[in-house]
Amino acid sequence: MGTRTSGFYRHDLDGLRGVAIALVAVFHVWFGRVSGGVDVFLVLSGFFFGGRLLRGALTPGASLRPVPEIKRLVRRLLPAMVVVLAASAVLTILIQPETRWETFADQSLASLGYYQNWELANSAADYLRAGEAVSPLQHIWSMSVQGQFYIAFLALILVFAFAFRRLFGSHMRAAFVVLLAGLTIASFVYAIIAHNTDQATAYYNSFARAWELLVGVLVGAVVPNLRCPMWLRVAMSVTALAVILSCGALIDGVREFPGPWALVPVVATLLFILSAANRNADPHTGGAMPAPNRLMASKPFVALGAMAYSLYLWHWPLLIFYLVYTGETRVNVAEGAAILTVSGVLAWLTTRYVEDPLRQRSGPSAAVSPASPVPLRVRLRRPTIVLGSTVALLGVALTATSFTWREHIMVLRADGKELAGLSSRDYPGARALVDDARVPKLPMRPTVLEAKEDLPISTIDKCISDFSNAGLINCTYGDPDADRTIALAGGSHAEHWITALDLLGRMHHFRVVTYLKMGCPLTTEEAPLIMGSTRRDPQCHTWNQRAMSALIADRPDYVFTTSTRPWNTKDGDVMPATYIGIWQKLLDHDIPVLAMRDTPWILDEDREPFRPADCLADGGDAVSCGMDRAMALADHNPTLDFINRFPNLKPLDMTDAVCRADTCRAVEGNVLIYHDSHHLTGTYMRSLAPELGRQIAAVTGWWTD
Repeated sequence: MGTRTSGFYRHDLDGLRGVAIALVAVFHVWFGRVSGGVDVFLVLSGFFFGGRLLRGALTPGASLRPVPEIKRLVRRLLPAMVVVLAASAVLTILIQPETRWETFADQSLASLGYYQNWELANSAADYLRAGEAVSPLQHIWSMSVQGQFYIAFLALILVFAFAFRRLFGSHMRAAFVVLLAGLTIASFVYAIIAHNTDQATAYYNSFARAWELLVGVLVGAVVPNLRCPMWLRVAMSVTALAVILSCGALIDGVREFPGPWALVPVVATLLFILSAANRNADPHTGGAMPAPNRLMASKPFVALGAMAYSLYLWHWPLLIFYLVYTGETRVNVAEGAAILTVSGVLAWLTTRYVEDPLRQRSGPSAAVSPASPVPLRVRLRRPTIVLGSTVALLGVALTATSFTWREHIMVLRADGKELAGLSSRDYPGARALVDDARVPKLPMRPTVLEAKEDLPISTIDKCISDFSNAGLINCTYGDPDADRTIALAGGSHAEHWITALDLLGRMHHFRVVTYLKMGCPLTTEEAPLIMGSTRRDPQCHTWNQRAMSALIADRPDYVFTTSTRPWNTKDGDVMPATYIGIWQKLLDHDIPVLAMRDTPWILDEDREPFRPADCLADGGDAVSCGMDRAMALADHNPTLDFINRFPNLKPLDMTDAVCRADTCRAVEGNVLIYHDSHHLTGTYMRSLAPELGRQIAAVTGWWTD
């Protein structure tokens, strides 16, 4: 089974584990890709951990004690993680703007609680968090998956052994292998389904990853001693290593895992395990062991494997903090080499002075040294007790600090509920641009910490379908008893106008009915890119078909939606060709469209969206945290090129109420414009209501301004 107590320990797998994590670090630092090394690591974890438990619980006459196993896991996993989290917390305070501290606090607690993968899955599914900066703790998702698997597998094997030992007797192992095989197949099928439904969230899903650990358990249980010719063993190990080394270059794991392509690194790892699954093989003398396995069992690779866990923990936060500090998106060769070197040094120190002392038990001897009346065992334990206490205090301090900061943010946002009642004289917002209103010298509102929750009421009411939901959610705002109706339809860039439309509807007596889905404009595209992301939404097309059928059946007086988008690769904005089919269908049914030009996105020099609130929190000002208008907006509204072809289009353009002639600033009229990189704050949107009302009145004739 490849465990030390069996007398046959697979040192070559220790070396492979080191190579896998080194590949993870190298591909992260220099190539910005997933190497497949984490998948290798998951299989090996299942092989080592599952093998020991199977032997301990399913062998007749043997027993499994869960408490010592859990203690062992805690000693093995938590100390190094706590040290890295504590260091990351200090660097976050020193380097990151305070707008990112809340996310770090949430993810620190998630990492310590071993649910970081679910925290990241929720973030991936939350459109409001889709544009968040990459977390320095993002990589701990795989540690969370392993921790959850360890506890679940331990519970499973205990229940199975207790319930069925008498029934199956000597066939316990075979029965449990059948159960594991069924769970493995179920997890793999689920992974494929989840991958096709929403790959970004499936990537972090424990159930979609469990099969990778389970196959490691199965290979150790089913094939402990494989007998086959040496030439075949060599071919297996050479092929496995070649595949593992090249996986990151050939497969885009960020988009393809945990679906069927994850079989590539998983099967390669199984081949490498099986290539030396021979109890007659000696990893130290090389007897009956293929040359690649002997290489992996050599001291340098085994040493790398010994500090693989710490190397994995350290390399990612060092990379992210360096990029934040420099303001770059990539590192060059020299910078990457320096990050890897520092990561290696810190990993060795952590392994040598934190992991090893706390993982190893004290010796059994209680002899008294001639030089001291204190038992030797007691004297040896004292440094370990001090170290363990220090690590525990770090963990407590980190937990307390994270909860305290979250509570502080909650209090600030509770105090920010009065944003809806800010004086228009003190906080003119858009009126400073449209009406040249006087702007007194007052602190900006919402503050950088309030902005995140200054959201449309429809978001708060959950009146917008999320990424995984293709169903329609209709809510009514404005004057619900009015005879006139505006249907607000599309994605979140249509949604954030609900704040102004709700005010206008109550004032001028029209209803606003929502037909909204996150990241999904009205389009005929099969799987459009989610706005502000590199992800595609396979649910969007289905939702669009339902939304259009409902709009045609409901026949609102007007459909309010966005008619343009920024170019992905060049300056300016465009009306996408995939919108044309929507205009035609609405024209065919004589439904007019209030076609709103899309909100300018705040982009950096590399055309990547960034958050003005982060920039302001980091010491920037309204100008430096904005951008040139020409980056996001063409000289004229692209919708105007289509009004002759589609007379049902009624163009609306509010960009002069958001941007000045040459620049789009982060703050106007004492009001922060954006709550992220491309959605307007509710406070600024309220200041836009008068101008939006003037434009809608001019188009509809429903009232006179």
